[in-house]
Amino acid sequence: MEQGQPRRSDRHGDPDGRSHGGAFLALLVAFLVLVGGVVAAGAYYGHCKGASGPKRDVSFTVEPGTSGEEVVSRLHDLGVVRCDGIMGRILLRATGRADEIRAGSYALTTNMTLDEAVRVLSTPPAAAPTVRLTIPEGYRLTQIADRVRQELGIAEDQFLTLAQSKDWSLDPYLPSGKGTEGFLFPETYRFSKGETTADDVIRRLLDQFATEAEGLDWGKTKALGVSEYEIVVIASMIEREAAVASDRAKISAVIYNRLADGMPLGIDATVGYIDPDPSNGLTGSDFEIDSPYNTRLHTGLPPTPIASPGIASLRAALAPADVPYLYYVLCGSNGEHRFSVSYHRFLADKAQCLG
Repeated sequence: MEQGQPRRSDRHGDPDGRSHGGAFLALLVAFLVLVGGVVAAGAYYGHCKGASGPKRDVSFTVEPGTSGEEVVSRLHDLGVVRCDGIMGRILLRATGRADEIRAGSYALTTNMTLDEAVRVLSTPPAAAPTVRLTIPEGYRLTQIADRVRQELGIAEDQFLTLAQSKDWSLDPYLPSGKGTEGFLFPETYRFSKGETTADDVIRRLLDQFATEAEGLDWGKTKALGVSEYEIVVIASMIEREAAVASDRAKISAVIYNRLADGMPLGIDATVGYIDPDPSNGLTGSDFEIDSPYNTRLHTGLPPTPIASPGIASLRAALAPADVPYLYYVLCGSNGEHRFSVSYHRFLADKAQCLG
């Protein structure tokens, strides 16, 4: 009888076998799902990292303060890169340039890799080729226009039309309605080759005048009895007349002394400004031209500057020498002038220096 009784292990063997088989199957399914997920993630990573398809130009601007993630999102929206979101952030960090993206405007294309796009966005732009433009002291607008044409390829008539416009002003030195003669500061500048306009040049030279003028004592104008604009007119005549530095303040004194006495200034350079044929110098007929610039015939200052004065001539116009001179004549090969108080002495100097 005892031998016929079933054993405990026999009664429970089948259920236990089925339980172990189910657990194994569940683990196998989970493993396959995990492997499938890894494979899918790897495939998606490869897709996001790659690039293919037609290239189309895309203009892209990075505003100051834009985060790397925002840049990637916009690149994705424009079709430049394939992915944004978490994968985009992962790829951005992988470039090693996430913190090097620069604000600015860039030329990209569709279907770039993120690494290619970030390389463009983090590379400083090549310096644009520049042209050196030197404006010598004492140049008038027509000469500046010719120099601008030579160096920058801007047509002379286009430059002159704009420079002579009455709309320019530079408070308190240049009132509107006068044009820019005398205010395009003589200096050496650099401009972008092929990208510079006449307006760019004029604004830059006017800005330089304003910068240089800040260091001058314009408070002296009231005591001198002239305006800021008239200081530049006087400085332009000094610039054209003085060949050596030591003569500037004395020529300035002659101008102010003659103005005070109501005498014509007799500045030959103002006649040169209206000379219809500068190639043959000043002739007798030139001095007979009826023009407010002819300071042999008319008293007072000419209506505008006759050239662009440098800083030394502006200083001389603001600080004339304390001398009683009314006359001067060129004397000597080095450009010096001989100064005098009386007309009689002037004639004697003229005979000795020019005879």
